Amino acid sequence: MANLKIGRMVLGMCQTNCYFVYKEGSEEVILFDPADAGDHIYETLKDRGFRVAGILLTHGHFDHIWGSNRLRELSGAEISAYEGEREVCEDAGKNVSSQAGRAYTVIPDNYLKDGEEIRIAGMACRLIATPGHTAGSCCYYFEEDGILLSGDTLFRESVGRTDLPTGSMGTLIRSIKERLFVLPEDVKVYPGHGDATTIGTEKKYNPFV
Repeated sequence: MANLKIGRMVLGMCQTNCYFVYKEGSEEVILFDPADAGDHIYETLKDRGFRVAGILLTHGHFDHIWGSNRLRELSGAEISAYEGEREVCEDAGKNVSSQAGRAYTVIPDNYLKDGEEIRIAGMACRLIATPGHTAGSCCYYFEEDGILLSGDTLFRESVGRTDLPTGSMGTLIRSIKERLFVLPEDVKVYPGHGDATTIGTEKKYNPFV
């Protein structure tokens, strides 16, 4: 076990969960979904003695990326996303930022493949492609610690919306059943909005799947 810890900031107009994962006793964090206000994220973590070593995106919707470019500029950390999300990240119409009143795009430093292992600051997770909420939505799985960052794919007793560009409910449900519900039931799920849950709880109580 890597003795990972996870912190959360709830940011922006959509109350998006911005997570940071770190090893106990370490100053370096992996930051997931810089939802808004990159300056605020950077300063908050700095004040707590943390340094951003890497930035991972679960998908490219505006409420998950609005702080990305500024946080990268301040921290020097690279941004990575699933290769299937290139179109959404780089198109202000597809990521709905233009409709939300603040057109925004992000070009990640790295586009990753399904199943790729990511190693940052002594921590390792695996990208699991879970298309449906968007064409390139993904989750990040820390297998040794039983932690899943699920973005807007899977929520506590709910699932992500699919009525925005590149979304598909049928694809989303398949992703959850075939890619997430095969994980151990005690895996802790940290979603993009709302409270944490477990795979076992969602298999039993989620009415959408």
